[in-house]
Order: sequence, then C-alpha cells, then structure tokens
Amino acid sequence: MPSQEASKPKPTLQFKRCCDDESWPVPAYGSQWASGLDLAAAVDGPFTIAPGEIRLIPTGWAVAVPYGYEGQVRPRSGVALKKGLTIINTPGTIDSDYRGEISLAMVNLGPVAQEVRRGDRLAQLVISKVERPSLEILEALSDTARGEGGFGSTGF
Repeated sequence: MPSQEASKPKPTLQFKRCCDDESWPVPAYGSQWASGLDLAAAVDGPFTIAPGEIRLIPTGWAVAVPYGYEGQVRPRSGVALKKGLTIINTPGTIDSDYRGEISLAMVNLGPVAQEVRRGDRLAQLVISKVERPSLEILEALSDTARGEGGFGSTGF
C-alpha cells in the first residue's frame, strides 16, 4: 500500500541494551502493520503481581527518541484483557531527552494474582510526533457551545 507518506524520511530510534544478556531481543513490531514495538519483561525470574499491586518492571532497553517526537508506552490489549495487567499511567511518555531504561509501571486490575516471566511481552512503544506551541495568557478564552462543561457534559 504505497503512499506519499512512504516517501517521507522516517525518524530513527537508537536503542541501548541495559541488561547483561547480549541475546536480549530488540523491541520489535509484532506484525507487518503494527503501530507499536513490543516491550518485554527483562526480569531474572518469575514473580507475581497481586490484585491491586503496582510493580515497576524493567525492559532491558533505553531509547533515544528524536526531538519533535515522544515515545508512548501503552499496555498490550491481550495482556490487559486476559490477565488484567495494564500500565498505571497509560500512556506513559518517554520524552526526547530521557536516556534511562524504559520501565513499565504495571498494575494488576484483575481479581487474581498474575505471574510475570522473563520475556513476557507486556507493553508496546508507539512513537508520535509532538508539537510545542507558543503560550499566550489571556483574560478570557473564546466561547463555544460546550463552554466549561466537563466530565459527562456531552453525554455518555
């Protein structure tokens, strides 16, 4: 499915291995048209996450996200549905100036403890373009039909 988008230069992601295992796989796309790179648990051995518990799980990789982009760390839908494991601060943001290891703030929202093993694909990294607009401070903002209506104001 060629398009004009295919001819635009793509940003380059530079990865650095943060674990001692030289065979630890590089994050990869799970399918031809996948939006996110799968991130796996780089843990020494299996452990459980109790219902309601939050654990910080290393991935074994650091990434240099190009300026003008951000990395969004999102839960994998199958893991969320089948195990109740998700990212507590979803999506987590990796700024272009962060160089530390990517870690996953996982929470178990399910009713039973879930085991996490080395190599379990738990999250995905999506790279998105971001803009940094200039700021303008005003006494009032333009009117809209919605106005200041917040949560649930447009229906359910």
